[in-house]
Amino acid sequence: MSVAFDLLQRREQADAGMPAAELGTGVGAQIALARRESPAKGGRLLGLAKALVTEMPHALAALEAGQLNEWRTTLLVKETAGLTAEDRTAVDAELAADTGTFDGAGDRRIVAAARAAAYRRDPRTVTQRASHAAAERHVSLRPAPDTMCYVTALLPAGQGVAMDAALTRHADTLRNTGDPAPAANS
Repeated sequence: MSVAFDLLQRREQADAGMPAAELGTGVGAQIALARRESPAKGGRLLGLAKALVTEMPHALAALEAGQLNEWRTTLLVKETAGLTAEDRTAVDAELAADTGTFDGAGDRRIVAAARAAAYRRDPRTVTQRASHAAAERHVSLRPAPDTMCYVTALLPAGQGVAMDAALTRHADTLRNTGDPAPAANS
C-alpha cells in the first residue's frame, strides 16, 4: 500500500513539474501522519515497504501470513540493508518462511540467521557495516527524576563489556570502603 502511494505521489509530483531529484518528497511524512508516527519513522516505514515489495517477497509473504510480525520483518530488512538488491533477494529466498527458518524464532535468532546469510553473500559489506557502526559510537546523557540522569553508551561489544567491568570494580571498591550505594549494574 505504501509503495503504491509513493508511486502515485511521485507521478503527481512529476506531472506538476517537480524536479526529478525531489520526487517523493513528503511521502514518508504523509505515511507517518496516517499512522500517527514521527516523520522520520514514516520514512523508515516507506523504506521497509519498498525493500519488501521489490527485493524481499518471501519476508513480505511471511509478514502477510502472520509468520513474522512487523518488527521481525524490519529486523530482516535492516540486517540486509547494505547488500545489493540481488544479494538481498538471495538472502530472502534462503531464509524463506517455507524453509522453517522462522518457526518459533525470536528476534535474536532471526537477526543471527539474517546476518549469517548476508555474510555468506557478501562478507566485505557486512564487515564494512560493522566498522561503520563502531565509528558511530557515542555516549549521551539525559535527565531523570529526582536530580538523577540516564547515561547511555553505544559502544562496540568489547568496549561495553570493559566499561561495565570497570564500573562494577569501582562500585565494589566504594562499597568495600563503606559507601552504601548499590552495585553498578543492579
